[in-house]
Amino acid sequence: MLSRRLFVAAAPVAALAACARPSSRNPAPVVAPATEAAAPVAPIPPLPARYGAINGEPHPVPAVPEGVVPPELWRQPIANPYAQRSPGDIVVDPDNAFLYLIEPDGQALRYGVSVGRAGFAWEGDAVVQFSRDWPRWKVPESMIARQPELAPYSVNNGGMAGGPGNPLGSRALYLFQNGQDTLYRIHGGCEPRYLGQAVSSGCIRMLDQDAIDLETRVRHHAKVMVLPSFNNGNRTIMY
Repeated sequence: MLSRRLFVAAAPVAALAACARPSSRNPAPVVAPATEAAAPVAPIPPLPARYGAINGEPHPVPAVPEGVVPPELWRQPIANPYAQRSPGDIVVDPDNAFLYLIEPDGQALRYGVSVGRAGFAWEGDAVVQFSRDWPRWKVPESMIARQPELAPYSVNNGGMAGGPGNPLGSRALYLFQNGQDTLYRIHGGCEPRYLGQAVSSGCIRMLDQDAIDLETRVRHHAKVMVLPSFNNGNRTIMY
């Protein structure tokens, strides 16, 4: 690709050449356009064993496919970036698609998540009122208004039983604010190819392996802080 300086310098010469009639003896040279070599894409390394299939659950938890989830989104211990938060607190950073579980001694566990798409992002402080294994999905009326085909799974109809095909996946943490259900959840069921993207209707989605791990670590009434999105829920993490 020509730089701007080269382009400006070459412009008068190009204009004159366009006006001149090339001779048959000295035809105008043909210059091949410069091309930028595409940067090689580094292969995604093999997944840790923790993302293999999980046995002993009421429903199958298949292994996460190889080559889909980049290492940045793997569950991993890091230095705590939120020193003001107490051990046991959860912090969700939607713009970077990370969930942090604060641990003692300046450490945190970081999980990759997917978050609410434009118009559905949620922020604020809440508590984990309770959690459920293989939860029943009771579709809110506001969602049914947008997607009438979900009416069979309404609250009045008893919702959708837990298991394969249920979008809440293997675990759900129910977020309450001032004693009221926010209708937002931290839950499993995230398809690996969507991890790190803004695709949900506001909930925080995790890989089932990570949702199971998080649920075993979270205490009753743990504090949750979902940071505001400065990308208005449009964030799509690209690797």
